[in-house]
Amino acid sequence: MLEKIYYKTLDNEITPQIALDLVHSENQFELFDTADRLRKTIVGEKVTYVVNKAIDITDHCIIGCKFCSFRNHENYMMTNEEISDSILQAKSVGATEICLFGGITKDMDINYYCDLIKNIKDNYDICLHALSPAEVFQTAKNSDITTYEALKLLKDAGMDTMTGASAEILVDSIRQQICPNKLTTNEWAQVVKEAHQLGIPTTSTIMYGSIESWEDRINHMFLLKEIQEETKGFTEFVPMTFLGENNELGKISNGATGIEDLKVHAISRIIFGNVIPNIQVSWVKLGLRMTQVALNCGANDIGGTMIEDKISTAAGGGYGGYLSVEKIHQLINDIGRIPQERTTKYEFL
Repeated sequence: MLEKIYYKTLDNEITPQIALDLVHSENQFELFDTADRLRKTIVGEKVTYVVNKAIDITDHCIIGCKFCSFRNHENYMMTNEEISDSILQAKSVGATEICLFGGITKDMDINYYCDLIKNIKDNYDICLHALSPAEVFQTAKNSDITTYEALKLLKDAGMDTMTGASAEILVDSIRQQICPNKLTTNEWAQVVKEAHQLGIPTTSTIMYGSIESWEDRINHMFLLKEIQEETKGFTEFVPMTFLGENNELGKISNGATGIEDLKVHAISRIIFGNVIPNIQVSWVKLGLRMTQVALNCGANDIGGTMIEDKISTAAGGGYGGYLSVEKIHQLINDIGRIPQERTTKYEFL
């Protein structure tokens, strides 16, 4: 059966029902082996990473997602000078990417973001991986313009790529329960497609392990696959396990099990195949040992050095902070794979 799955993936013939049957089958370790075999065929033995830093502009936010532990955690708003100092710190350790995002307020309009982005790009030679569909959506609303117009202005200001955050679970019945004030599935997909049309690549993500079912997770992945087949604008897929500390949703959900974590990475490799070839492990959320296991269950990318991840840390991610390049190399070498630094757009350095 799983031998057939290997070839069905390469021929792009996996259906949602096949994927659902696979995650519910008793042969979970064969599932992991099949995903790892596909990883070897599709991307080889290199494990890629980017030297980057996350800059969370503010923890003020009007959205109020039930899974968020970051909102008003420290009650701060970074100044332009503080953002510049943070970028200088990142540059001092060889960062090629800045992840710029944060909470959403009614005051953060298109002029605010464009001025901030232009100031960064005028002063620093660095890739700006910025905002999320939710931030773009609210920025457009705050500025009384369309999301397409907002994206065009952001690109002209210097935004290189956009994050695929705020996807959570792209099933509206779930979104209504965990993030009712956030943009809908169709609105999220529209912003992403518009970014791709404008030549702004994005990541794609899922936050799993709260109240959704396996069917919801798989429907989410197939929607992303459909978008990628249309636009070819996703650089990678990033599964992010739900962390329940210090948030409302954590009171009713214990999060995913370790086996579920591995199954999500494995089934994403099988579903996406060559369509989205890069499957990333979030070491910040899974921890270093679990990251090594996930890299043997279909994943091929370890994300970035991060330097700081306030959002995960606030939700109980005890692995947040800084993972040096030396430590990344050790982690990858220890499982017999080859470390490879990359750019945000997956060009090898």
